[in-house]
Order: sequence, then C-alpha cells, then structure tokens
Amino acid sequence: MEETTLTKTTQHRPWRTLNYNVKFVLIFVFSQSVGRGIWMGNVLSSYIYLISDQSNELLGWTSAATGIMMTLVVFPAGVLADHFRRDWILRIASGVGIISAFILFSADDLRQIIVALVFWGLYQGLTRPALEALFADSVPSGTRSGIYSIRQFVEQGGMMIGPLINIILFWILGDEWELGILKNVMSVGLIFSLISLGVMWFFKDKYSLGKKSESIISDPRELQAETQPEPIIEQESMQENTLRKSKSSRFRLQRHQIPYVLVGCNIIIGLGAGMTIKFFPIFFMEVYSMQPILVQFINMFTFMATGILGLVAQQLSKRKGRAQMIFGVQSLATICLAYIATYPPFFPLIIIFIARGALMNASQPLSRSILMDIVPKEKRGKWNSLEALAWGLFWNVSAVIGGYLIGSGNNFRLNFLVTAGIYVLGTLPLIALFNVVSDETHPNKDAHIA
Repeated sequence: MEETTLTKTTQHRPWRTLNYNVKFVLIFVFSQSVGRGIWMGNVLSSYIYLISDQSNELLGWTSAATGIMMTLVVFPAGVLADHFRRDWILRIASGVGIISAFILFSADDLRQIIVALVFWGLYQGLTRPALEALFADSVPSGTRSGIYSIRQFVEQGGMMIGPLINIILFWILGDEWELGILKNVMSVGLIFSLISLGVMWFFKDKYSLGKKSESIISDPRELQAETQPEPIIEQESMQENTLRKSKSSRFRLQRHQIPYVLVGCNIIIGLGAGMTIKFFPIFFMEVYSMQPILVQFINMFTFMATGILGLVAQQLSKRKGRAQMIFGVQSLATICLAYIATYPPFFPLIIIFIARGALMNASQPLSRSILMDIVPKEKRGKWNSLEALAWGLFWNVSAVIGGYLIGSGNNFRLNFLVTAGIYVLGTLPLIALFNVVSDETHPNKDAHIA
C-alpha cells in the first residue's frame, strides 16, 4: 500500500490517509452501533422486563448470561488473537453473531432470549480481543488518542441514529411499552446488526503496520529503522513524553504497572456501570412515567453529547494530560449520578442524565490510547481480553446485583448510590498515573502512515 506523508493537513486523518483496517473498523463500528442503538439498549431491557412479569431480578440475570459466556471465551480468544490470524477469528465470530441474531429474531419467550444472549456473549468474547488488537496494530504509536476519539465519535453517531430510527418506528407503531411493538422495533435493529456482521469479513491481517504500531517503550533504534529518516533523539523524546518519569522521588509507578492500574480501574468502573445502565429505561418508565419516544430522544442526545465530549476531552488532554482528563470526567460523572439518586425534577434530570453518560464515556478513547501505546504488539490480545472483563463479566454479571438492589419495590436510589460509591473506587487510583503518563506526542512531519 502506498504510504502517505503525514503533514499538518493530514493529522486530522482524512479518509484517504487511513489504514485499510481502520476504515473497515469505522464502518463496522458505525453499522453495529446503529443496530445496537435500535434494539440493544432501552428496547431490549424494556422487552425483557415486560416478558418477565416486570422482574428487575430476571432482567439482571439475562444480562449475566451474556457476561458469563463472554468471560468463558474472552481469554482463550485473546491467546488465539496473539498467535493466529485475527481476520479469521473475526470471521468465525461473525458466524456466531449471525446465529445469535436469528435466534433473537424468532424468540418469543424468556428462555429463547437467554439462549440468544448466550450466543451474543460468545460473539463478543471472540470479537473484542481480535478486533482491538488488529485496530491497534493498524495505527501508528504516539497518535492513537486522536483516532480512538474519532472512532468513539463514529460509534456514538451510530448510537444516536438508532434512537432516531426508533422515534420514527414508535410514532408509526404506537408510543406504548407493549411487547408486540418492542419486538418489531428490535427486528429492525437486528437487520443493521447483520450488516455489521457482514463487514467483519473484510478485515485483513496483511494491512496491519509493522514496528510503527509497536509499543512506545520499544527500542527507539528499531522504530527508526521502520520510520526513517527520523533521528534517534526524536524517537527517544516521544518515548520520554508518553512515559515520563515522575517528579516525585517518593513514589513512582513502574512502566509495567501502568496497564494494571488502568485496566483495574476500568474493571471497577464496569462493575458499577453494569449495576445501573440496564435499569435506566425501567427507571424512566416506572418513576417518571415516560413513554418510549421521549426515552429515545433522551438517549439520542446522550449519544450525541458523548461523541462531542469525547473529541473535546481528547483535545484538552494535550494540555492537561490523558490520565488527568480521565480522572476529571469520571469524577464529574459520579457527581451527576449521585444527583440523579435524589430523583430530581424532570428537566434537571434529563440534563444531568445526558451529562452523566457523556462524561463517563468520554474517558474511554483516552484510556485505550494509553493502554495500546504501552502494551507490546504480541501481548495486545491478552490485554484486550483482560479489559473486556470490564464490559463482559463484571458489567453484565453486576446487573444481577443491580436487579436485586432495586428489587420489586423499584428502589433505584439505593442502586444509584452504591454505583456512585464504586465509581469513586474506580477513579481515585488514577491519581497515581498523573506524573507517569503525560501528553501524547504526535509524529513529526516526516512520519508516514499506511
């Protein structure tokens, strides 16, 4: 593939300069997000809630089915992703996802839904390590936060379009929480999910980069051989800027400890998020008596705000630092959730809810860019598997805990406060990264991208 010089005009990554796999990751993420935005969020939760005789506990257990299966396969999948062709693993995962979609499409009782979600967990467990590793291998090191923020913006754009389509569907079918209406809406979303599963067949290992995508702690002389004519001193400057030494002589994390702190915090945040996210649609339905179209509007604006704030956070991180920015947005999101636990009036609720979702999710591109800049290529599959625990086992299984905290009495306040406490535990350790992980260094004008 012809290499293109990375100038100031291309640092915004116009489409033609992007790596082949990066382009298809963005297409995949967009099409999958549209499908998820239609069927997987508030519509699926509401459908399960109604078909299970309004049981928060059973809603939590259906989420656990996905998480348990994902956990069983995600570590073996990570090992496979580090030793075998990632494009073939993704094609196998695509087949599993298609099976799940067809089962869910025809499901008419809770048991069939659980079977479909088990297959969906298998699909996610196979997909995430290989996809994230291939994506990281297709982006030059030292430039990741930008493309990860763009990816999140594309993802949130797709998630925003999903509720917009739902608004049209509920307007046509009826603005009611009824099983028949919800099932028809889900069916439309599954069509978009099938499109994204087809895109997975276009990924190709041969378009991943060489040492340009290696971890920044690699030998700068090896990296120079791949990206000449860059001087060794500039490579060393990139390395020192991404992993600079702490000014404090009393305490300093070692390089190999950074991924453990980062992923550990993500797992704790995932544990808290899983207890709450599944139940927001029920919270809106039962406490505020919202109808489906209004809930779709709220979700649409939440995804829009998330995409925009992710880009803003990435730009601010250049001055404030990536770890500092993650800490800041997660802290603000925690405060927002604690306020929601007071059951505020309608309009403040909507504003704070949108802010909470946008702030918490704005940290994800920055977190992943740090992790992939530090972890060597040959270990990225394993680390992506470990991080997948945050949104696999802990996110989904913790929904069971959330269901029991809420209970039949709909005690959402207790659930929100417990979740806020867990968010605090998952955010405070990030302080240890402040003087270890610094601003991201962008390649100079002579760097190249494939």
